[in-house]
Amino acid sequence: MNPWEELKEECLHCHRCNLAETRTHVVFGAGNPQAEVLFVGEGPGETEDQLGEPFVGRAGRLLDDMLSLIDLDRGSNIYIANMVKCRPPRNRDPLNVEQDACIHHLERQIRLIGPKIIVCLGRISALRLIRPDYRITQEHGQWTHRDGIFLTALYHPAALLRDPAKRPDTFVDLKGLQAKIREVCDRTYEAGAAR
Repeated sequence: MNPWEELKEECLHCHRCNLAETRTHVVFGAGNPQAEVLFVGEGPGETEDQLGEPFVGRAGRLLDDMLSLIDLDRGSNIYIANMVKCRPPRNRDPLNVEQDACIHHLERQIRLIGPKIIVCLGRISALRLIRPDYRITQEHGQWTHRDGIFLTALYHPAALLRDPAKRPDTFVDLKGLQAKIREVCDRTYEAGAAR
């Protein structure tokens, strides 16, 4: 079994926190595991828990629309994961103890994927991956470089559904992401282009 499949199996059988008791499915991630761009959300919602795939509800459909604006596609040239692999009850934010129990899974995913860019979707992943005092309302779309990886954060698609006034800022951030991809990624990112 290769390291990717080993990690996936470990996640599927994980009971390191209480989220394992209420999950329907572990949501490992989706997309191209050799992608140069990795998106990281906070945790699965109800639809994701039912289907075992990240970002497949209303927020997921909006994310797909956002990605298509800049020639990204979850089926070919990105990977999508979450801070925690199991749904927090009532879609609440994952607790620090739950993030702590699950972070090693995400860290291993990052090592195996080897992305050049990580995009945090929402403040929870930005607080953990970029900086503990990250303020998404003031810093969204700004770039940090650490350990050879460029990191940024966008508003979570669910936040854009709740507050459409954030969409113009997100469009600007997406165009900034597109420019960064062109600057640092080896391969051209065209819609549907498989690696």
